[in-house]
Amino acid sequence: MKSIAILPARMGASRFPGKPMHLINGIPLIGHCYYRTKLAQGLDDIYVATCDREIAEYIEGIGGKAVMTSMSHNRATDRTAEAMLKVEATTGTKVDVVVMVQGDEPLIYPDMVDDILLHFEDPNNEIVNLMSRLTSRSLFEDKNNVKVVSDLNNNALYFSREPVPSPWKGIDDIPMYMQVGIIGFRRDSLFKFNELDETPLEQIESVDMNRILETGGRIKMVPTDRTMIGVDTIEEAEMVGSVLVEDQLFNEYGQI
Repeated sequence: MKSIAILPARMGASRFPGKPMHLINGIPLIGHCYYRTKLAQGLDDIYVATCDREIAEYIEGIGGKAVMTSMSHNRATDRTAEAMLKVEATTGTKVDVVVMVQGDEPLIYPDMVDDILLHFEDPNNEIVNLMSRLTSRSLFEDKNNVKVVSDLNNNALYFSREPVPSPWKGIDDIPMYMQVGIIGFRRDSLFKFNELDETPLEQIESVDMNRILETGGRIKMVPTDRTMIGVDTIEEAEMVGSVLVEDQLFNEYGQI
């Protein structure tokens, strides 16, 4: 099984312009994502997909591979699919599984990618997504954190920016999980996803994975106990910087 990771990134994010190149402890945000993903054992290769020459030059400058993509993409999955086709054309090899790692997940651990790849040994799994446990009510209620509820087999039931399941009886015994921006697709499943029209709940929640659920598809969720902070604001970038001070993985690649 040929498996690659693609990290989609662009400078024009509306909530945090220039985010991929924002320095956290001396390294651009996209650099943290790249270095940490590259350490995954099950990947054949890793690429950064971008429409910005600044990002591409940085990645190539640290020895990585960048794929230039269209500036017209609004969704990370579209950028990922274009990059995957370009990789296949360049290498002459068809990809079986692509792991899309959002370029704002600087606390990714390589074993998270390996956990996703492991679940593709089951032929019934077409899309595999990580979910991280939330540790406080404030994080649970934060609309920047996409919450997910799953069934007894860890298949996603719904994604929401609201706190689900309902905390009306308290939060002590309810599973508080948020979606992590690390999603694995079988090759054809990525293209099928991009061919689907946006769906009502996807638009209401502003969560594109709801499109899969609304059209009868299945997403295998993989829980992780690691603390994750997706960076959407300067404040979250500062939080990541504080966490990285004590992070063993950062102590290894941060010296490069």
